[in-house]
Amino acid sequence: MSHTPQIKIPATYMRGGTSKGVFFRLQDLPASAQQPGTARDRLLQRVIGSPDPYAKHTDGMGGATSSTSKCVIISPSSKPGHDIDYLYGQVSIDTDFVDWSGNCGNLSTAAGAFALHAGYVDAARVPQSGICEVRIWQANINKTIIAHVPVTDGLVQETGDFELDGVTFPAAEIVLEFIDPADEGDGEGGGAMFPTGNLVDALDVPGVGTLQATMITAGIPTVFVNAADVGYSGAELQPAINEDKAALVKLEAIRVAGALRMGLIKAPEEAIKRQHTPKVVFVAPPQDYVSSGNKQIHAADIDLNARAMSMGKLHHAMMGTASVAIATAAAVPGTLVNLAAGGGQRDAVRFGHPSGTLRVGAAVSQVDGQWTVTKAVMSRSARILMEGWVRVPGDAF
Repeated sequence: MSHTPQIKIPATYMRGGTSKGVFFRLQDLPASAQQPGTARDRLLQRVIGSPDPYAKHTDGMGGATSSTSKCVIISPSSKPGHDIDYLYGQVSIDTDFVDWSGNCGNLSTAAGAFALHAGYVDAARVPQSGICEVRIWQANINKTIIAHVPVTDGLVQETGDFELDGVTFPAAEIVLEFIDPADEGDGEGGGAMFPTGNLVDALDVPGVGTLQATMITAGIPTVFVNAADVGYSGAELQPAINEDKAALVKLEAIRVAGALRMGLIKAPEEAIKRQHTPKVVFVAPPQDYVSSGNKQIHAADIDLNARAMSMGKLHHAMMGTASVAIATAAAVPGTLVNLAAGGGQRDAVRFGHPSGTLRVGAAVSQVDGQWTVTKAVMSRSARILMEGWVRVPGDAF
């Protein structure tokens, strides 16, 4: 029998928002994985335990959900005026690929905290106690994120009383600012926030029909549809969607049609290698429901309901990047999100998701007749779960 010893790589396992992932310093990766390519992808897949036909991640660090099948690579920033470069890989659970096409808004929170833990922020800028501004260059989408990280006695404060629906225990609040979050993109819209040029389109979806859709590239490319148009109330929890194979097929067909219309892919078969983007979110006016944590959500306390698909499944809460898209679309009069929230102008929105509610702000304006977003703001939290070394077989990459 052949024998290849395992290698160990310094790593930190962190929760950020409602996600968690394995964080690496670029310099700690094996030489062959310090550059983009097959070796890096294979290494991260083996760390997570993918591809796993059993969809359990028994032999890796992943949690067998889109929220927990993530890896992050951090390095000193190559961009002037920034502290770190933050590169995010969404590892497919049961198929053979790593998607680098977008950001994870939740783990952006942890990236800011990690930068301080790892000493990437100039010590002169770190207060003994107070808020430290960590400037993050999001290398997947070439955007700036500012994390306002609390510091106590010179160290990142991780514990606190900030509660985030979808996270079991309270922690310290970290405020995130997504600067100019509209995706540059290379689609037909040439980087426009609304790549089709319309606030609402008639989207032809094979096997489903023609749906009204708002397609936007703020935070992450997202296709919004009305919940009622696809047979839902907008108050669904995960089992209602994820245990219904026909529903998953229908929602994936909407995602593929949206990706084509937005110019993200050129042919339907390309969607299998671009599962992370675009997202599909179905929205509805506010209504009462009971969250997955048995919390009563009252229609009077929210502006709308939103349910998001991530990597082929209904997300248990809401992705941070999709939250940016929701807030941005809600701020633009006439989009499906804005109409679901009651119309009019607004600079913040509180929406209901399967785990509870979330408030996100966005600042939008029209420039030469085109809508643009300058900033989106939300609160999250992050903490280290474990640190040390992760081990992988030496022949795995």
